[in-house]
Amino acid sequence: MDDTTAPPRLTRLTFHGPLSEDRAARMIRRLSAQATPVTVLDIGCGWGEFMLRLLEATPGATGVGIDLNEDDLARGRANAEARGLGERVRFVQESAVDTAHGPADLVLCFSASHALSDAQPPEHTTAALRALRRLVTPGGRVLLGESFWQRTPTPSDLSAMWPDASPAEFHDLPDLVDLAIAAGFRPAWIETANLDEWDDFESAYQSDVEEWLAAHPDHPLAKETRNRVDRHRAMWLRGYRGVMGLAYLTLVPVS
Repeated sequence: MDDTTAPPRLTRLTFHGPLSEDRAARMIRRLSAQATPVTVLDIGCGWGEFMLRLLEATPGATGVGIDLNEDDLARGRANAEARGLGERVRFVQESAVDTAHGPADLVLCFSASHALSDAQPPEHTTAALRALRRLVTPGGRVLLGESFWQRTPTPSDLSAMWPDASPAEFHDLPDLVDLAIAAGFRPAWIETANLDEWDDFESAYQSDVEEWLAAHPDHPLAKETRNRVDRHRAMWLRGYRGVMGLAYLTLVPVS
């Protein structure tokens, strides 16, 4: 490793979010059994691990993943080729705002509602739900992963989070579900990430970098990297841990 080599990025993450192997498998079984998709659209897909597993479980289905991060898209393409899915999936670098892709039988949107609209929080959730309603076929499904407040954050919580964090930034779970209904969906399944899933995600999010820092404390990039991961850990442990949740909503469009 030379003095300009950056630390590794997200190599310990399977899914880019608080999603366990067990929950992912249950979701895929349920989606495949209830309404076998022929086309899948993954908004803000990253490397699209959930989409790839769904395609493996539904022979003949095809998928398109949309994201702006070319490194993540390249990882998704490589994983698809390695698993024999290269002919059935495309990873496209583009904005999801007003995307021409879709409608699809299954639309995935995991923590990416902000990618569907230029609206600011919390209005971006309503705008995203309207966009998702347009992107799903009649009788299809939307699987939305969306943040919500598990409890109202205190001033102390907010001060430890990101700049300008506000109680108005997210809805609570009942209001989030009501927004989905108002956008033209019925909630077929409502579930939320548990604390173990969050802890596994947050630890994996930084684990490879933490080990790199331990092995390279005097690297030219170490100070900047250390400051970044220390800030993120403080936001998680002192700010949103147990305060911000993630809902997984399986939504059916109303005819």
